[in-house]
Amino acid sequence: MKSKILILDDNRSVLTALEMLLQSEFDQIFTLKNPNNLISTIQQHSIDVVLLDMNFTTGINNGNEGIYWLHQIRKHDRAISVIMITAYGDIELAVRAVKEGAFDFILKPWDNNKLISTIHASLKLRRSKIENASLLQTTNTLKQELNPSLQKLIGQSEPMKKVMEMVKKVAATDANIFITGENGTGKELIAREIHRYSKRNKEIMLGVDMGALSETLFESELFGHTKGSFTDAKEDRIGKFEAANKGTLFLDEIGNLSLALQAKMLTTLQSRTIIKLGSNNHIPIDIRLISASNKDLNAMIADGLFREDLFYRINTITIELPPLRDRGNDIVLLAEFYLSKYANKYDKLGLKMNQKAMDKLLKYKWPGNVRELQHTMEKAVILADDKVLNEDSFAINCNNPILQKDLQNKTIEEMEKEMILSSIHKKQGNMSAVAINLGITRQTLYNKLKKYGI
Repeated sequence: MKSKILILDDNRSVLTALEMLLQSEFDQIFTLKNPNNLISTIQQHSIDVVLLDMNFTTGINNGNEGIYWLHQIRKHDRAISVIMITAYGDIELAVRAVKEGAFDFILKPWDNNKLISTIHASLKLRRSKIENASLLQTTNTLKQELNPSLQKLIGQSEPMKKVMEMVKKVAATDANIFITGENGTGKELIAREIHRYSKRNKEIMLGVDMGALSETLFESELFGHTKGSFTDAKEDRIGKFEAANKGTLFLDEIGNLSLALQAKMLTTLQSRTIIKLGSNNHIPIDIRLISASNKDLNAMIADGLFREDLFYRINTITIELPPLRDRGNDIVLLAEFYLSKYANKYDKLGLKMNQKAMDKLLKYKWPGNVRELQHTMEKAVILADDKVLNEDSFAINCNNPILQKDLQNKTIEEMEKEMILSSIHKKQGNMSAVAINLGITRQTLYNKLKKYGI
């Protein structure tokens, strides 16, 4: 950064002396006798440091003029360093100026070396402020990328209205929230809605798929590690808890945690501190915790598979998401939303659904919930040859006896296993394609294959 210094003093001899002294030390020196051109000069030349006299009007020595122009400079650019020039008798006024934002003051007559050192120090502060402003802007941009402005949740059914009423009630608090519901019902979307309505919405929300974390990766991913703490730890790394500090941490599929990992999680939530791998230092954390699971944690507690004390920690408030089959005409609203989205994406504007198509969508039970509906609409748009989608446009079988069973009599695990088997059959054993189709990671898929003995 080039150093541009502006000297403002009504005494021509002072301007000349300072210009001669400073021109060999700094890149560009500008001088002004009249403060009326101060702001325009700063704007035109991107000034870094201003040497500002305390008084400009003959016979007035109260320093108010200098204070006034100091405020004007700070209104324009708070990163500019201002050094007040004052006589010995005005030290009290100069101290007041420093309290109101000036970097420092110099006395007439000045010590050349001290003056140059003061200007160099003020330049360092100026550069630091610019770097911090740039870092803040970058951080805010990253937060926006991590927290995309999602469209308001689609749904006018009574079950979804009740969910959104609960979301708005609890969002303003810092209470831990536990979201339950079948796969594909939109638990992460609800978590993001809670974050959006919360006091932490200017900070980031980070999500962690707990089902995809192995025992060996758990501590490193969540708590971070120090360089050399294990073989591949080539540098320090912060974990998700620390990265989400001041914001929201969303722990998805928390029911998949082993008992050993549950104990570590409980300790962290109780102490509100973390310890990085390879370190003994306790790092305080301040997060809003939202957890989710498609498992019945109460049943798991009864079977000794989930810690009761951890369950009480994570579910101050429970929000249960209804399955799509219980949301009535929301099915059509969501279908129209995805129809518009994918018609734009695949350049097939003007696509519509006829009534028979809508009736078919309403009749289907949607075991994969909103995620299945989304994939169904995308596929229909891609394969569409006409401007109107009809009942044959959707690759769903409303008369499939498996789908027509009373799903209330089946466990979530049974439905999940059926979905995985169906997807494996459709994708001919391509596990990457199966994971994408189900909307989960490959590691999570492998965990589920092992769990269900597939």
